[in-house]
Amino acid sequence: MSNSVHFNLDDAWPTGVMEIITRDLRQFGPGLRYLARAADMEAFAREIEGETARFVLYGSGDFHHLAAVLLRRIDRPVNLISFDNHPDWDVRPPKWACGGWINRALQLPHVRRVSVWGCGNFEMNWPARIFANHAALRSGRLEVMAWVERCGAKGAMTRENWREKFEAFCAGLDGQEIYVTVDLDCLRAEAAVTNWEQGLFSPEDLVWAIGQLRGRARVVAGDVCGAYSPARYARRFQRFAGAWDHPKLAERNIEDVRRINAAALQAIWPALTA
Repeated sequence: MSNSVHFNLDDAWPTGVMEIITRDLRQFGPGLRYLARAADMEAFAREIEGETARFVLYGSGDFHHLAAVLLRRIDRPVNLISFDNHPDWDVRPPKWACGGWINRALQLPHVRRVSVWGCGNFEMNWPARIFANHAALRSGRLEVMAWVERCGAKGAMTRENWREKFEAFCAGLDGQEIYVTVDLDCLRAEAAVTNWEQGLFSPEDLVWAIGQLRGRARVVAGDVCGAYSPARYARRFQRFAGAWDHPKLAERNIEDVRRINAAALQAIWPALTA
């Protein structure tokens, strides 16, 4: 797949998964995981400079902030569409962290608007919601569609009406160019194994949604992250903060993990990269 590349940061995916060319970037993984120093992010950006593949597969959702660096490669206005169980809108430091990367995307002048679909974790509710990017929400540059059964937010979507809402959203794109990012933690627990709390989508839901996007807009690039990998950090503070913030998960057999996640990827990746 010449339009695709796998950045191996943490061995979340095996080399050659989906016959995608793999770049071994594991030397960057521990320093970038969960939260990163600006210097490490820029070193990563320099490392992938010149990479022309439009679609990128990478590891755990702990690396989702790398999407803001991948977005720099786009040279024209785009809308960002994210499928994620977390809004990733936290305005608190550090600047580079998987829980606040949407704000880095919003700072890019060519990103018109950001829409996050499938959120259902505690950050949607009070008091965690006070740390959202309220300025972006008020301006309309950021919208987050959450599951009403998880957070009860006004205007949230249900299993019965989410496709209707998504079709209306896609109709408003009117041929615009878009970047699509998928965090596998937006999937139900039986459909994917991740490092985080999980959402309510099925892989088939995402295949349908991406098809709707392609019918109304032009997908110019995208990425997929969110597969499980054991946490390895470069710095003591990363390790402390990561242990405090992550949910406490039961140990899983790594072969079972890879089998479950591979099945999800086999459904989603062809739809994204078509």
